[in-house]
Amino acid sequence: MASSKTPLYTALAANLGIAATKFIAASITGSSAMISEGIHSLVDTLNELLLLLGISRSQRPPDQKRPFGYGREQYFWAYVVALLIFAVGGGVSFYEGMTHMQHPELIKDPFWNYIVLGVAFTLDGYSLITAWRAFNATRGDQSLWAAIKDSKDSATFTVLFEDASDVLGLIIAFLGVFLGHTFNNPYLDGLASILIGLLLVGVAVVLARESKSLLLGEGVSPQLSAQLVALTEADPAVLKTVQIATIYLGPEEITLVQSVNFHAELTTDAINQAIVRIHASIQKAFPEIKHPFIQPVAMPENSNMVLPRTGVSH
Repeated sequence: MASSKTPLYTALAANLGIAATKFIAASITGSSAMISEGIHSLVDTLNELLLLLGISRSQRPPDQKRPFGYGREQYFWAYVVALLIFAVGGGVSFYEGMTHMQHPELIKDPFWNYIVLGVAFTLDGYSLITAWRAFNATRGDQSLWAAIKDSKDSATFTVLFEDASDVLGLIIAFLGVFLGHTFNNPYLDGLASILIGLLLVGVAVVLARESKSLLLGEGVSPQLSAQLVALTEADPAVLKTVQIATIYLGPEEITLVQSVNFHAELTTDAINQAIVRIHASIQKAFPEIKHPFIQPVAMPENSNMVLPRTGVSH
């Protein structure tokens, strides 16, 4: 399934409104944790815009400059988003917390903080549920972490991580405000801001790792690779698949290259016809394979082994 924009639009609307209300509450109460949460929501708003930009640009048709299309633009902008979460979201929140620890200031009245946090929790919770449903629609019976590692839809799992960190950040901010006001201890508010910063840094590291892997190139799963080999070798003209290489150019765009040994008695025309048949069979079964290529080759000495494919999944 292609990248769904619904979780992105939901998160964008939620974060834009929440960022404004958090900054207003922070200006009234002087809460460091609320300032960090406002920065967090503002960064998330920009992130959603960048992810939407990446999806839009990735859908441009191939041209002379990019004959295989622009599918990987989505992975590039997802990587940029991870860097923004790390540098701006995590870094600024950590700095704000350290500054508040050095110059502590008691929260005057937490009432507006609680109002904003409650509204934000409701909106971010709804956004998280939307992102979770979109992610679950593609993961099947895989575990959460396995599905994230195998997912090629960077926009969907980025929004899922963002929304999850939003909800966790709100819980931390609430505890910082509540405990700081209850015990008349301004350091707890600053500590909450530091913890929010560390949370965002951790999320950014995971997202950057996954986006980098996609950007550098991942191949299909071993199971799908075996299915492609089986489809190829099912053609009567094929003796054996010698080598197979795959790479994702986008969530729903795969390039496939195979070295195939055909029966020696076949003419060039017969081999060409077989290649056309194999391509049609593969693309019918797997429409996401947009660029299939087959190279006829002689059988290597070790004829019982399929050579390793490149671009394997991590």
